[in-house]
Amino acid sequence: MAAELDRVARIQAEWRRERPDLDVAPQGVIGRLHRLAAQLTGSLVEVYREFGLGEGEFDVLATLRRAGAPFERAPGELAEHTMVTTGAMTKRIDRLAEAGLVVRRAAENDGRRRVVALTPRGLALIDAAFTAHMANEHRLLEPLSEADRTALEGILTRWLAASGTD
Repeated sequence: MAAELDRVARIQAEWRRERPDLDVAPQGVIGRLHRLAAQLTGSLVEVYREFGLGEGEFDVLATLRRAGAPFERAPGELAEHTMVTTGAMTKRIDRLAEAGLVVRRAAENDGRRRVVALTPRGLALIDAAFTAHMANEHRLLEPLSEADRTALEGILTRWLAASGTD
């Protein structure tokens, strides 16, 4: 029977043996989510690397792309949309600007306001990278039925809302 248990189930069995006074049931969910998150992150980052991007750079370019033409946002907006500090955002923008993927400039409709905008090269790169990213995410979800995907999305949405994370 032990050969049929996954790693989390084996860990739970050991804890039940060693600490029968504790309910280790949460490990069944949290442990598997933690392991899956690490695996998923590795699979996502692998695709970003194919385009010469790290996770943070992909995130910034994707955030600019989602803004729609002219594909720009103020640095503070970028930080808000990506959930990183402004200091970390500055470093990301610097790397992307050095690579010729973004530019810092005055906003088109307000010269006093500064924005970060995709360059044509940055736009082409994020479009190609995002296409590959979506194909990868579809591949990662293949083991789940459509019904399971829908159910899992609803469960995770409720759980995130309850935790105060959106």
